[in-house]
Amino acid sequence: MLLASLAVIAGLILLVWSADKFVDGASDTAHYFGMPKLLIGMLVIGFGTSAPEIVVSITSAVQGNPGIALGNAYGSNIANIALILGVTALISPVLVAPSILKKELPLLLVVTIISAVLLFDRDVSRTDGIILLILFAGFMLLSIRDGLKVKNALREEESNQQHDVVIGKAVGLLLFGLILLVLSSQLLVWGAVTIANHFGVSQLVIGLTIVAVGTSLPELASSIAAARKNQHDLALGNIIGSNLFNTLAVVGLAAAIHPLQADNEIMTRDMPTMLCLTAILFLFGYRYNKTNGYIQRWAGAILLLGYIAYNSYIFLTLNQ
Repeated sequence: MLLASLAVIAGLILLVWSADKFVDGASDTAHYFGMPKLLIGMLVIGFGTSAPEIVVSITSAVQGNPGIALGNAYGSNIANIALILGVTALISPVLVAPSILKKELPLLLVVTIISAVLLFDRDVSRTDGIILLILFAGFMLLSIRDGLKVKNALREEESNQQHDVVIGKAVGLLLFGLILLVLSSQLLVWGAVTIANHFGVSQLVIGLTIVAVGTSLPELASSIAAARKNQHDLALGNIIGSNLFNTLAVVGLAAAIHPLQADNEIMTRDMPTMLCLTAILFLFGYRYNKTNGYIQRWAGAILLLGYIAYNSYIFLTLNQ
């Protein structure tokens, strides 16, 4: 039991650290090959902060632990909005640009609804996984297209900010971070499953709480840093992008590897919570007759209290 607890703690720490190294290596590699900053932010950083969720869910699926795979993905989405964005807004109100209200947030809501429809039969089959991956590929293609549209406009700016990158070091850091992500995720999953079995707690609950919060730490760190620097688009874009990755790529890849059986709680508790939080995020950010909206500190407090209430409900109903 002590060994399993240490494995969870060490796994979480290594996940966060290795994700940071992975993002650094990927960013430097992308700069070396001349990718624009906008494209780097959408793809490299977005994938990097969701890499722990992807690796943990795939590892869980391969090892036959579907509860952790689904709980990790959906629990991370809930944590991203309620916990991470709540804490970020408490530190500094988050600006919601019109483009986010018109495009990114509606897209996230539609993707979440599609995911709920696929989960309606309590089974995420390989076919469902492939559908999610196809939608993810479409999202990636649209992101790349939008990023390349501004490439010419950013070319001069990029040329003025070139820095020397040793490509061998960048690729080495990229591979090192990826390998450590895999190893640390296996350590985390083993520890979480052992603890769950010892206390009779379901894999879903462990995935929704300990694993979900642990793999969301990269998003928390980057969003808080963005809030302190008043980089509002980065703070909110990080959350939206991560949730899209989790819903489409994380669940899609896990289901394509091994079909996932969804517990009843996912449809009656976790999926409705995720849908409500996504809709609430839109309502909090929307402002009538104004160009920009803000997620104010009071809204951040409500989100954070909602996350506390959600987790309290989970633990209070464990034995029911």
